[in-house]
Amino acid sequence: MTVSERSASRGRMPAVFVGHGTPMNALEPNRFTDAWRRIGVSVPRPRAVLCVSAHWYVRGTKVTAMAKPPTIHDFGGFPQALYEVQYPAPGDPELAAEVRDLLASVDVELDESWGLDHGAWSVLVHMFPEADVPVVQLSLDGTRPASFHYELGARLAPLRERGVLVVASGNLVHNLDAYFRRPRAAEPFDWAVRFETEVRRLLDTREHGPLIAYETLGPDARLSVPTPEHYLPLLYVIGQPGGEPISYPVEGFQGGSISMRAVRVG
Repeated sequence: MTVSERSASRGRMPAVFVGHGTPMNALEPNRFTDAWRRIGVSVPRPRAVLCVSAHWYVRGTKVTAMAKPPTIHDFGGFPQALYEVQYPAPGDPELAAEVRDLLASVDVELDESWGLDHGAWSVLVHMFPEADVPVVQLSLDGTRPASFHYELGARLAPLRERGVLVVASGNLVHNLDAYFRRPRAAEPFDWAVRFETEVRRLLDTREHGPLIAYETLGPDARLSVPTPEHYLPLLYVIGQPGGEPISYPVEGFQGGSISMRAVRVG
């Protein structure tokens, strides 16, 4: 069976934004990780996963192109057990080349120095625990405006017809300064709830303009998105064309200022 025949048998794959929260979610089962597991079993087996992670925020657009991407422990101060986690999913150099071709007007580097960071593997270890689905990561170019990332999401949409599951990993609300000021079990900050509520309203009404220009959403946005890297992955999912159904596999907060909302298109 050819790649196109296998893709046709799967139908169009969804695109999913996941609030990944603390890396400890890789080890600590909870209602968020249960939702990620349900996403994994609810979709046809993907040909591969294309992951856009908040934790590969660099200058330039890059895509991992190695056959065996390493597991990257890109954090500090956590229990040793977390550093021992390995997620040995294969890479997919053919998919990396497809991504480069789809984004042909952008200078896309085929990268063999990165791997799978915790924005990817802490989620995928629950979605596909056998690590038997190939994974390719796409970087976030930190020199580009939010509109660039939204447009890239739209241009990647054909991959979903080819059996590729798009997983974008970040957090709608991600304020670590506020997180460390309040106990992990605390209620979310009022500004965090207001911002997330407004984001959901705009998603439900398909008003993407304010979501792209999120800085215009006022003081709540400035507190909720003090830096862009955890918010931008959302734009790769909502940038998918076609007016598909949108759903929210899980919602909630960790530590008062880390939104765990997931957004599924298709």
